[in-house]
Amino acid sequence: MGLLDFIKGQVLEIIEWTDDSRDTLSYRWPDADKEIKNGAQLIVRESQTVQFMYLGAFGDTFAPGKHELKTDNIPVLSRLAGWKYGFNSPFKADVYFLNTRLFTGNKWGTSNPIMMRDNDFGIVRIRAFGTFDFHIVDPKVFLKEVAGSDQHFVLDEFSDTMRSRIVSLFSEAIAKAKIPVLDVAARYSEVGAAILPMLNEATVPKYGIEFASFILENVSVPPEVEAAIDKRSSMAAVGNLNDYVKFQMAQGLGSGQGAGPGGAAAEMAMGFAMAKDLMNQPGGIAGSQQATPAAAPAPAPTATAPAAAPAVELLTPAQVAQQLGVTEADVTSSLESGDLKGKKIGTAWRITKAALDDFLQH
Repeated sequence: MGLLDFIKGQVLEIIEWTDDSRDTLSYRWPDADKEIKNGAQLIVRESQTVQFMYLGAFGDTFAPGKHELKTDNIPVLSRLAGWKYGFNSPFKADVYFLNTRLFTGNKWGTSNPIMMRDNDFGIVRIRAFGTFDFHIVDPKVFLKEVAGSDQHFVLDEFSDTMRSRIVSLFSEAIAKAKIPVLDVAARYSEVGAAILPMLNEATVPKYGIEFASFILENVSVPPEVEAAIDKRSSMAAVGNLNDYVKFQMAQGLGSGQGAGPGGAAAEMAMGFAMAKDLMNQPGGIAGSQQATPAAAPAPAPTATAPAAAPAVELLTPAQVAQQLGVTEADVTSSLESGDLKGKKIGTAWRITKAALDDFLQH
């Protein structure tokens, strides 16, 4: 080997990198301890950016195309190296190729619940997960804050590095957006689109990456919050409590339910109300009884004093609730609001049959 061949073997004349993977974000070109000669060719393909580094400092950045490495094309490197009159001899520098294509379908998620303030439920813990698409927009920031001096930085390393940062940014963004939990669970696509610009405000200057899309696939709340949401939905479906109670009583009568003192009282009260409706209808029982003298002895039951005793029997809210198919709390709420009349003996409520009769008639 001649001297000229030996010299050529120690310098780099062509610098290029063909990416045959789908998960490489940055790649430090292996120079095998060789130097770059004056006039060397740098080939940067589409979806690539090249970043030079000299003694740990950022040098020049090259976009896609074919570049000849001369003093005019590397002004930053010339200044760093102190080439006042240009460079003629070979030099050494680190050359990083960065993949600027769009990386799609990357998964993110909260490993632990995150706290957020909600107008409906106060402080709520939520879990969330989804996918995002991103690409590198600032090679210097990306190398400095994310990839570092890694020779071959791949997508798995990026996911490990950025997962907690993305969750933190998501938490800040959703808190800033002040989106209620109920709306988050109902409008995933709108929420993701609303959060996207807030994320990019942080990721572009901090990490040199930009999200092209941020998709929220699921948001879940703790079981106790789900129960509260279900209860609220049930209350909205019930609507007017009085009508609901009457409906439950009618259902109980139709199915033959209603054993026990509470059930008997409710059935009696319901019967009184139904009888009154029949009496008031034209051509009903009242009209037929007016034409029948045999109906005159009707007051006879008043002569039997013991038969009227159940009318003053006091029922507990639990007994009434059992027959109505509602909760004792619902009955107590009706008592406290005055919709259902009752008496308070000490701290306990009691309801008479007459009060039930009046309640059902109204």
